[in-house]
Amino acid sequence: MSSGTDRTDRSDELTVVHLMRHGEVHNPGGVLYGRAPGYHLSELGRKMADRVAEHLADRNIAYVVASPLERAQETATPVAAAHGLELATDGRLIEAANIFEGKTFGIGDGALRRPANWKYLTNPFRPSWGEPYVDQVVRMSAALAAARDAARGREAVAVSHQLPIWIVRSWAERRRLWHDPRRRQCTLASLTSFTYQGDEIVSVGYSEPALDLVPAHLRGGGAKAPKGASKAFGA
Repeated sequence: MSSGTDRTDRSDELTVVHLMRHGEVHNPGGVLYGRAPGYHLSELGRKMADRVAEHLADRNIAYVVASPLERAQETATPVAAAHGLELATDGRLIEAANIFEGKTFGIGDGALRRPANWKYLTNPFRPSWGEPYVDQVVRMSAALAAARDAARGREAVAVSHQLPIWIVRSWAERRRLWHDPRRRQCTLASLTSFTYQGDEIVSVGYSEPALDLVPAHLRGGGAKAPKGASKAFGA
C-alpha cells in the first residue's frame, strides 16, 4: 500500500531540454546541404562538439538524442559518451526540407540565376521554398516533449539544426515564425535550453559554450552565405 506522502503528480517537476545546434560541417563546395546524406563535421566542428560535452559534463543529463543526419549524430556522440548514455535518434529533429538542397544559392553563380527557381521565393511567410514553418513547430515541439518525458526531473540534450531550432524557439516565445534570418540567435554548437515545469515550458535560455571556436563570420546566424545570397535556408 502506498503511503499518503507518495507523489504521482509531476506538475511541479522541473526538466530541462537543451536543444543543441550541430558543429561546423565540412562543405568545401559551399552547397546548401539540407537533408542530403554524407555531410560530416569538420575538424573544427568536432572540437566544438567536444567543447560542449565538456561544458555539460557536470550536468544531470539523462537522455541524449539527435537528428539522423551525420553532422548531428557526430555532434551528439561526445555528449552521450561523457554521461555513459546510448545515443538515441529522432527523425523529427531533422533539418527543414528545402527546394534548393544540393545547390549553391547565389544570384550570379547559383540557383537564383535560373528564372525557373524564382517562383520558389514568392512567399516568405510559409515559406514557399521549403517546409512550412508550422510543420516545423509541430514536429520539433513533439521531439522536445519526447526528450522531456525521457528525462523527467533531470536534463536532456537534443541535437538539431539552425532553422528548426529557431522556429520552435520563436513559437515557444510567442513570436511570429517568419523572420529575418540574419537575426537568428543560433550559432554553431549553441544551446537553446527549454525549462519545463511539468509539461509546460516556463523559460527559454541560450548559451554558446564553444563561441571562441566559431569563426567570426559564422557567429550569431548560420553558415556564411555565398556571395549575393540570403541566409534564409538554415544550416
